[in-house]
Amino acid sequence: MVKEFKYRGYALEQLQEMSYETFISLLPSRMRRSLNRGLSKEKMKLLDEIKKAKEGLIKGPIKTHSRDMIILPTMVGVDIQVHNGKEFVSFKIKPEMIGHYLGEFAVTNKKVVHGTPGIGASRSSLYVPLK
Repeated sequence: MVKEFKYRGYALEQLQEMSYETFISLLPSRMRRSLNRGLSKEKMKLLDEIKKAKEGLIKGPIKTHSRDMIILPTMVGVDIQVHNGKEFVSFKIKPEMIGHYLGEFAVTNKKVVHGTPGIGASRSSLYVPLK
């Protein structure tokens, strides 16, 4: 049996039918404040592109640099690429992502893997036999 998705007690269909203001009231205070202050031109453009993609007018994923955009119920099911500072990270928006930022799913750093020191890296490397 598959567990049904709910956000703050509301199913996905209820969230999608809900008005914008009602949904904002369900969000945590930082996100609520951000959305109440209004959306920038870049975020409005992203929402328009998402609407077009859901209608089938745009083929392929949507690219954006807007990492601080909050995932809304209308965005569910869209393929999106978010810039992480070097490249675009691709993912599909799922219902469980509602209420998170886009940037949370495009990590900006990666694990540092240090190699062995090279010749001349330290005084002790003078005594390492060369093969």
